[in-house]
This record gives sequence, structure tokens and C-alpha cells, in this order.
Amino acid sequence: MSQPEEQPKGDPWHAFGYIVAGVAFYGFVGWLADLWLGTRFLVAIGILAGAALGIYLTFARFKPLAAEQATQKPEQDE
Repeated sequence: MSQPEEQPKGDPWHAFGYIVAGVAFYGFVGWLADLWLGTRFLVAIGILAGAALGIYLTFARFKPLAAEQATQKPEQDE
């Protein structure tokens, strides 16, 4: 029996978009928090948090199909 090929379910540009959007959004939120609180470090924390969340979303969205198929009940061959 051959194993099914593991192929991601999407376009790599979507993965890039998740990471860039996370960095941009949370970096902006950190910058606004810096202005509001008078600090200088929250923008860096926002950028790092956005990158981490973007990478997490990328892995959650683009995990291989075989991982999902392995959790389903296997069908019996007749």
C-alpha cells in the first residue's frame, strides 16, 4: 500500500500574508500603546507577538492533509 502524498492546502502567499499581517497589526497596536503609556518597548513586544501568532496561524492553516486523514476512521476495503 502506498501512503497518500502530504500536500499543504493552500497558497504559500497566504502564509506570507498571515505573518506580515500579524507583524504589522500587532506592531501598530504596540506603537499605539507606547504612545499612550509613554514607553518605548511595547512596539517590539507587539512585533514579536504578531510574528509568533502569524507563524501559529500558518501552521494551523497549512498542516498536511494526511494529518487530518489519520484522525478520521479508516474505511474498510471490500
